[in-house]
Amino acid sequence: MIRLTWVQPEDLVGHELRQSEEEGKDVEAIRSRWLKAGGHLAPPRAGASPTPPAPHLRALAEELLTELSQPPVLWAGVPQGDGGPPARTELRVGEGGLNTALRHRLHAAWLGRAAGCLLGKPVEKLPLEAIRSLAKATGNWPLCTWFTEKGLPQELKNTHPWNKRSAHTSLAENIDGMPEDDDLNYPLLNLRLLQRHGKDFTTTDVARLWLDELPAARTFTAERIAYRNLLTGIEPPHTATHHNPFREWIGALIRADVHGWTNPGAPTAAAGQARRDASLSHTANGVYGAMFAAATIAEAAAGTGDVHHCLRAGLTVVPQDSRLAHAIRHGIQLAHEQADFDHVVDDLHATYGHHHWVHVIPNAALLSAALTHADGDFTGSITRAVSGGWDTDSNGATAGSIAGLLAGHPGALPDRWTSPLKNRLASSVPGFDGIGFDTLADLTTELAQERPHP
Repeated sequence: MIRLTWVQPEDLVGHELRQSEEEGKDVEAIRSRWLKAGGHLAPPRAGASPTPPAPHLRALAEELLTELSQPPVLWAGVPQGDGGPPARTELRVGEGGLNTALRHRLHAAWLGRAAGCLLGKPVEKLPLEAIRSLAKATGNWPLCTWFTEKGLPQELKNTHPWNKRSAHTSLAENIDGMPEDDDLNYPLLNLRLLQRHGKDFTTTDVARLWLDELPAARTFTAERIAYRNLLTGIEPPHTATHHNPFREWIGALIRADVHGWTNPGAPTAAAGQARRDASLSHTANGVYGAMFAAATIAEAAAGTGDVHHCLRAGLTVVPQDSRLAHAIRHGIQLAHEQADFDHVVDDLHATYGHHHWVHVIPNAALLSAALTHADGDFTGSITRAVSGGWDTDSNGATAGSIAGLLAGHPGALPDRWTSPLKNRLASSVPGFDGIGFDTLADLTTELAQERPHP
């Protein structure tokens, strides 16, 4: 029997109980009803429990999910921090219609996103101690290069097996181009989104694009729920809230890069695009995470500030009293205070370890801490982001995107990170399989020069 991950009602209840508690709701009565009936809490790391439930339990799960559902949590505007966002940096268009410096930055960002994602793929889903043990056993700690199986004791491999989806394509000895990953599929989809609809796209445009171009099995967590909701006739923004306990997880954040890349020096505009994209599948902090990432990336794409300036720009577009903003500021503060990044990570896990490993709050805190502690250095940024655990490939990808922009040129990235990519990206998004990162840089630069319709 197929046990499809991230959509079985009996598995969603436990996640919804946890998410509702984080939002301040009293769920004890519903939790008690569920457990007394024989229900279980959320699988700690996997997306589905191993066996199907009795029919009465599935019916009860649907009933409880509906009871816990709330009207869409929408945010009407883009608030400004003290002093507002940095001023817009206008592009200087060079000969042939392309801004050469911007194209170099975007090329480095695409490569950086791929390399950071690939670094994190073999240890995705593994607990922090497993990541440290695997790296230390092969002399790669503090993490400084790709994970490898060479020299790894068999006992340790058996205790902490690599991610089964990725081990055959993401270890140092078997990397051959950039394999498919949702962290790269979504930037490709958003390129197509802007090509079709421009920067004034709507959330409904995003929904139609997913149905046209995104294979359902390539979605996970909140995106899979939103996709399912679309197929049952539910329309945005209710796609983000109907039986969707993953509405504050990291999925919207990993979709934000193109919105930042195509708005260099305009973090508020980038955040606005990210918000319309994210609202298909996320609410509240899930949306804020995407806005924060897009604004940070937009400021980095301008090429005029360091990583600390860019993170400050990212924070201007999210509510300052939100749980996300508090977590990001906490991560940044720890990175400034602690010389040893392991101590930063230990503190973050002690503070945010009660969240699911895919939730946006711990991951945004770790991402910000990694970028801050590495002072924007490319290798330091992606290795710190991955070595901190949680959603390793997604954090590595976003750190690589930002650090690539700050490096400014693909040639500024160490060869050990870019050569194995072989300028080739695999994807199930139609029309993009096997595309080169140089071609993607050209497409993104062209879109960056387009202005919204008046």
